[in-house]
Parts: sequence; C-alpha cells; structure tokens
Amino acid sequence: MTIREKIEDDIRQAMRSQNRQRLDALRFLKNAIQMVEKDQQKALDDTGVTEVIAKQVKERRESIRMFEQGSRTDLVAKESAELAVLEEYMPPQMSAEQLSTLIRDVIQQVGAETPRDKGRVMGRLMPQVRGLADGAQVNALVDEILGSG
Repeated sequence: MTIREKIEDDIRQAMRSQNRQRLDALRFLKNAIQMVEKDQQKALDDTGVTEVIAKQVKERRESIRMFEQGSRTDLVAKESAELAVLEEYMPPQMSAEQLSTLIRDVIQQVGAETPRDKGRVMGRLMPQVRGLADGAQVNALVDEILGSG
C-alpha cells in the first residue's frame, strides 16, 4: 500500500469515526499533495509524497513556535494535533547519534575542515537525510562538528 493509498484509507476511517480534527488534517495533506502534483503535472511517488509531508511537518513546527511566542495556546494545541497526525506518515527519524556519525562521514568525504566548508557538507548531506531528520537539527549539528574540529 502506498502512502497516498494509506492517506485515502485513513480519510475514510476518520469520516466513519467522525474524528473531525484528524479528518481536517488529512484532507489538508491530501490537498497539499494534489497541489504539488498539479504544479509538477505528474503523479507523485512515495518519495515525493514524503517530501510534501516533511514540508507540512516543518510548517506546523514553525507555526507552533510562533503561536507559543504569541501565547496562543488554542492554536498551539490545534497545530500540535495536526503535527501528530502528519508525523504518522513520516519515516522513522534518525537518532542524534546516527546523524552525527553520518555528518562526520560526509565531512571526511568532502575534506571539510572549517565552518567555511559547511556549504559543501550540507550539499552532500541533505539528500541523504531528507525526510529522515529535521533540517534545523542537521544544520546545528554540522555547525557544532565543524566548529569543534
């Protein structure tokens, strides 16, 4: 079963169980996938769908952070619930240890030595961790490792 088929099936289940919050989150996700497909004029495979989901997850995290700063607990709760639904469709995330090991390997492969080499490291690293790790976390770890040497 593809991710798209699972989303469709979960939308039907949410309608049957009358879980409005889950249904809204899944319909929003389905719409986002359809918009990307329309823009690219092709159907997305599981990798493409995962990229759309990852983008939606990132947007929810940013919204939660901004709503927390604005003391909007009602909106934080809504976005957090949607984030939990979206995260169900993400592949398992890499642990900090796995990510750190991969970063060190890439740094060695590209011969990076200083923080100025960060662009080369990130260029090689991001395709490998797309959907498996948060970009902000990757960025921070690369800074930390390149800074410490």
